[in-house]
Amino acid sequence: MGKILAFLKKDLWKIIIILSLTFIQAMANLFLPSFMSDIVNLGIPNGDTGYILEIGGFMLAIAFGGIICQIIARFMSSKVSAGFSMDLRNNVFTKVESFSLTEFDKFSTASLITRCTNDITQIQHFLDMTLRMAITAPMMAIGGIIMAIRHGQSLSLILIVSCTAIIAVMAVNFSITVPKFKMIQTNVDKLNLITRENLSGIRVIRAFNAQATQDKKFDKANQDLTHLHLIIGRIMAALQPLTMLIMNITTVIVLWLGSRLVQSYTIQVGDLMAFIQYVMQIMFSFQMLSMTFMIIPRAMVSVKRINEILDTDPAIKDNKEEDLKTPDNTGKVEFRNVTFYYPNAIEPALKNISFVSKPGQVTAIIGSTGSGKSTLVNLIPRLYDVSDGEVLVDDINIKDFSQHELRNRIGYVPQKNMLFAGDIESNIVFDREVIESEITESAEISQAMEFINEKEQGFQHPIAQAGSNVSGGQKQRLAIARALINSPKIYIFDDSFSSLDFKTESKLRNALEPKVKNSTVIIVTQRVSTIMDADQIIVLDSGNIVGIGTHHYLIKNSSVYYEIASSQLTKEELS
Repeated sequence: MGKILAFLKKDLWKIIIILSLTFIQAMANLFLPSFMSDIVNLGIPNGDTGYILEIGGFMLAIAFGGIICQIIARFMSSKVSAGFSMDLRNNVFTKVESFSLTEFDKFSTASLITRCTNDITQIQHFLDMTLRMAITAPMMAIGGIIMAIRHGQSLSLILIVSCTAIIAVMAVNFSITVPKFKMIQTNVDKLNLITRENLSGIRVIRAFNAQATQDKKFDKANQDLTHLHLIIGRIMAALQPLTMLIMNITTVIVLWLGSRLVQSYTIQVGDLMAFIQYVMQIMFSFQMLSMTFMIIPRAMVSVKRINEILDTDPAIKDNKEEDLKTPDNTGKVEFRNVTFYYPNAIEPALKNISFVSKPGQVTAIIGSTGSGKSTLVNLIPRLYDVSDGEVLVDDINIKDFSQHELRNRIGYVPQKNMLFAGDIESNIVFDREVIESEITESAEISQAMEFINEKEQGFQHPIAQAGSNVSGGQKQRLAIARALINSPKIYIFDDSFSSLDFKTESKLRNALEPKVKNSTVIIVTQRVSTIMDADQIIVLDSGNIVGIGTHHYLIKNSSVYYEIASSQLTKEELS
């Protein structure tokens, strides 16, 4: 909670003003019934018009002042809560950006989206209501009780009983709804996950006519969420009527007993009227509190979920600045006895991996599906940290680099190519300082110019979210162009030619060769034809290196590589 409250420090003076204004408004509401009592008890019986006008005018002035204070307080509270929400959302998003893939695996993307949007909105509503009612409701309740007892001591027992009843109703309501609200946020995560999954995979769903199946999954999650909302709605729906019932019963009893006390001259009419007004104020303050209590349970759950993000330390962090190193940028990559476990995994994904990839060399990694190829290359830009052993870049452990410096040395094309909403140029440049000739050169090498020139707007051709308006091959070529910008010393191509036809791949590799001749190139692929000329080929099987060498060496000495190659090449090509 402390971390979240820290975002309010800059608005502390505004909060003090808001609370001061609500205090003034509450005081104005508390004194009005007393003035009314004086008019009824003193002004009207004596026919003192001047006194009535004087007190009445004073009451109007107080009421008008209270309204002005309320308007200003509401305006400022809305501004503070909206600003707080914006700052919190920015900080949560920044924290999420610092997470490693380990944290993303832990929280899930759908849950992080819900926390950055829905949960923060719940906290914003709670803060807005609290700022407006934090002083007003308790003060009207406590002050109203004191003033009511002052004006009608004989009726105070009724007030105590009714206040106790209302507090009991709210306590029961609160104890039932808190667990339900936690379940609601979990179900919102699930619904977001299914929605995101369905929208991202709409082509596959339609291709296999699976709309009905996916609709059932969505309906199930939707019905579960609706069911929880209905349960909470029914519980909450009973809160206000019960409060009103208690308030009305209290009013009837006060009027019945009060009339008898007036008749016996135990209490004056003005005091009875003031007492009833204070009872109404007290009940109204409890209604305001009940409205706050309706939001508190869900806000508490949201605060906990946001704190889980803010309290999570990324698994991958930079060392202290004075301990960071910046060696010469040569591009050498070395694995020394590397073992890696995914979180909560029993068996390692990689076991005792050792090899060196030098500048000017092409290192290829091949193996069956699930052998650990992508896992291995994900360790180089430190998307995951090794469980044991070392990964070195330019003879320095990558943990001794800053993440920014390390990734600046790497041009990375992931297995799943990702484009972002914008245009072709923004997806190639990706917020880096480059000149126009570099953009054109990268596009030409990646063979992206073939389709860019066909676009009427060229590099300014719009790209939809996730690149849904370009083909898989076009998306792959733009991802390669992005990696070529700034001429890094290490290139990682993770199955980056799979969507290209053999002709385009051949042209791309020929154009790529002079660009990367002094760099370290690591290629992950399933195509043997792509890596036949590689300086060294690493064969992975179940996370182990089972062969390392050139194509011709491995054909003779690695049964795993021979099996892969023989399934793709002719006998003449194998010899």
